[in-house]
Amino acid sequence: MGLLRAAGVVYKPVEQLDLGPDSNEIYVEADIKAPRMGGLLAKIFAWILESRIFGALAFYILKRLNRVHKFISNATVEEPPMFVPLHPYVDLDEQEVIEIDSDASPAERVQQAMNCLPLTAENSLDAFKFSCFRRWTIADYSRAYRNGEITPLKIAERFIDAVHESSSRPLSIAFFINYDAEDILRQATESTLRYERGAPISALDGVPIAVKDEIDCSPYPTTGGTKWLHKVRPCTGDACCVARLRSCGAILVGKTNMHELGATPSGINPHYGPPRNPYDPSRISGGSSSGSAAVVCAGLCPAALGVDGGGSVRMPASLSGVVGFKPTFGRIPHSGVLPLNWTVGMVGVLAGTLEDAFIVYAAISGHLPSHEPTTLPPKIHFPLLNSTNPISNIKLAIYGEWFNDCNEEIRLCCSNAVQLLCERYNWKTVEVTIPELEVMRLAHYVTIGSECSTALSSHLENLGRSEFGWDARVVVDIYGAFNSNEYIKAQKLRYRHMQIHNKIFAKADVIVTPTTGMTAYSISKNALTTGELDYVNGGTIIRYQIAGNFLGLPAITVPVGYDKAGLPIGLQFIGKPWSEPTLMHLAFAMQALCITDYRKPKVFYDILGKK
Repeated sequence: MGLLRAAGVVYKPVEQLDLGPDSNEIYVEADIKAPRMGGLLAKIFAWILESRIFGALAFYILKRLNRVHKFISNATVEEPPMFVPLHPYVDLDEQEVIEIDSDASPAERVQQAMNCLPLTAENSLDAFKFSCFRRWTIADYSRAYRNGEITPLKIAERFIDAVHESSSRPLSIAFFINYDAEDILRQATESTLRYERGAPISALDGVPIAVKDEIDCSPYPTTGGTKWLHKVRPCTGDACCVARLRSCGAILVGKTNMHELGATPSGINPHYGPPRNPYDPSRISGGSSSGSAAVVCAGLCPAALGVDGGGSVRMPASLSGVVGFKPTFGRIPHSGVLPLNWTVGMVGVLAGTLEDAFIVYAAISGHLPSHEPTTLPPKIHFPLLNSTNPISNIKLAIYGEWFNDCNEEIRLCCSNAVQLLCERYNWKTVEVTIPELEVMRLAHYVTIGSECSTALSSHLENLGRSEFGWDARVVVDIYGAFNSNEYIKAQKLRYRHMQIHNKIFAKADVIVTPTTGMTAYSISKNALTTGELDYVNGGTIIRYQIAGNFLGLPAITVPVGYDKAGLPIGLQFIGKPWSEPTLMHLAFAMQALCITDYRKPKVFYDILGKK
């Protein structure tokens, strides 16, 4: 198809880019050319892509219409490729932090995190008469257990009853792919005995924590949301992050539902049902960590693990009204996680509050296993959230055209939240231009697609595609259409955008954006059996996510309001490499200003507070 070759962009050197507020760099909006497909249409599209006659032509048209040829395939990029977004550790001299002993055990780090939190009164559960909606926290569970008001075993029994009830609703929530009541009760019994002896392991002892079914956790298979992957890749033990939680005494309550292979941001799974949004069960909870978001939102767990390869922790957290935290690439060991996207994926935490995200992060972060590539081990600092001196002189970078590229309710809500934050703490916004964001989105898509296709290639040769859901089948077909030239160009663009963001971070401490460009949309009936391909809505949801994954930057989302339909809206902070403490300080400050306005979801299980 050489005669139809699309002209490629010639990228000028980064040094010549103007990143100031009056830059002439044009904001390029996403212009996704793909209809929404579900049901029969998704099946027909898969057959076309897999056709020897029409497949190559279809892929060429898709790439050309969606500007992959223009921005990636045929582009001229002078920068060298950067294949893994590993950042050399730099001491950022952050405010109000404490350095943690790198040899501390997970339980010791949890205790140190607890010491960084504001003191709360040792009240009984009955003393908590909230004037506004409030989720029970890890500290609440720990306090109730220590005071003998309730036991982990009783919580486990209530949890099992609630999960059973959720599957009996007219619209089943489909929180889990796998959970084992017997195993949950066994863990809870052991935890109860530790409390009776006065020897809990940590504040996490007896606290229910869910795990996305992309992370190994015994005794469960790891399906990745498929019906087949666990058959060819058996789970042989806990992932490193799960083992660390288990060593703290946490009750690991099962494997949460997810979009098959993390393929799209909707979170809909045709094999195990859609994890519905507890704020409105007719809508998506967001993906791909959809079950983890829903289980936290609905009060079944104060926190859950997810994996974030393209916003897959932060998007569902935002759409479901909880906190979503993705640390710097390399901060948390990736061993025991499905190797679907090894240079963009990262274990993250979904939690009801920033404090709970911090506690779980404290447990699972730390030295990497020796076989994983890294530079010098980064130091670990925790934020002193109990400090009486709020951090000062914070500069928040805002790219106005990008920030405002969302629906009007989100724009107003997030703008007001930033203004409130700056007025309360005397922080400043810095207007910047971040060029080529649409280019970065496409380069990330080429990267995650190529890596997923490579990871699955041997299995596809043996199994074919018949066991895939139709939406995942189409996505995997598209992933396999990228070639080595496009992958290398994408990595050259990764290096380029790393330099661009380094220049932005020379001007500001963090970048602030809405978390998603829209709130949760409705689940279509035909998506229930085939899944769905909705690249337009998907592109809107993922709009602000890419830098966190493609560049390995830490990022956090915190709920800041609701739209007119009562659906949650999140605000995102994107930080410098290794700046997790600063991000948590900012999220904690934002949460404090919004928490009295938080609303109770329509589906909520008060398993700690109920009588």
